[in-house]
Amino acid sequence: MPTPSVAALPIRRLTPRDLTACADLSEDRGWPREEHKWRLLLTAGKGYGIDDPAGGLVAACVITEYGPGERPELGAIGMVLVAERHSRQGVGRRLIRHIVSAAGTTPLTLYATPYGRPLYEELGFKTAGRSEMLSGLFTAGGSEPRVATRAATAEDLGAILRLDEEVFGADRTPLITRLPAFSDQLRVAVDDGRVVGYAAAWPNMDTHVVGPLIADDTETAKSLIASLAARTDRPLRTDIDVRHEQLRAWAKERGLASVAMNTVMAYGVTEPPGDWSRRFAPLTVAAG
Repeated sequence: MPTPSVAALPIRRLTPRDLTACADLSEDRGWPREEHKWRLLLTAGKGYGIDDPAGGLVAACVITEYGPGERPELGAIGMVLVAERHSRQGVGRRLIRHIVSAAGTTPLTLYATPYGRPLYEELGFKTAGRSEMLSGLFTAGGSEPRVATRAATAEDLGAILRLDEEVFGADRTPLITRLPAFSDQLRVAVDDGRVVGYAAAWPNMDTHVVGPLIADDTETAKSLIASLAARTDRPLRTDIDVRHEQLRAWAKERGLASVAMNTVMAYGVTEPPGDWSRRFAPLTVAAG
């Protein structure tokens, strides 16, 4: 019986049961397995994939939707991967077209690598910004920021959700409420009893990823990063909006080095909603 062509293979919804296959696909493309992140995305978002008749996955990606369940206000696309043996056959294009069609009128965003950007441009995505990935061992020193921070408690969740929706521009309750279990640290910045910022540090291979990072101003963002760094021996990694030049320069002075630049792209809107001036870093580029 002839093997069906990749173009004829059906696209299906992925579930948490596909976690190992997704991690295998990451490894196939030279990415870390990132099972912790895949588990979050497959539960908080919607995964789509194509099964390989020979076993495993031909391709996979995830869309995380924000806003009311029946009428999401924004969808973030991430983890777009095609197995090496099936690359350059139009599989990624077909998968993204499927997601765009399924999203209907919901605006979409994604973080594109230089390799993936031409494909997204071809499919109608427009450049809306850039982010810089930084990574390294954080070294405290000099005049450290002094905005008060503390570990978040269950009583802070309401304030975190309100601040997050105001800054992000859409309700992310299903994602944010998973942060206490997903992250190793979740901290808030407080001014006169009011939560003015929050940040998480979650484990990813041998690093702690800092994100989300939302704060009223740069000094608050610095305080949150410094407080997270003080409580881990792992290198930090984060993706900072390039418009936050002061924070990026400070992080580099503290030992974080530039790893990559990614392009923020949007479909159906000119730029992501919300207040970029207080949105410093995403939870992960895969979830916007």
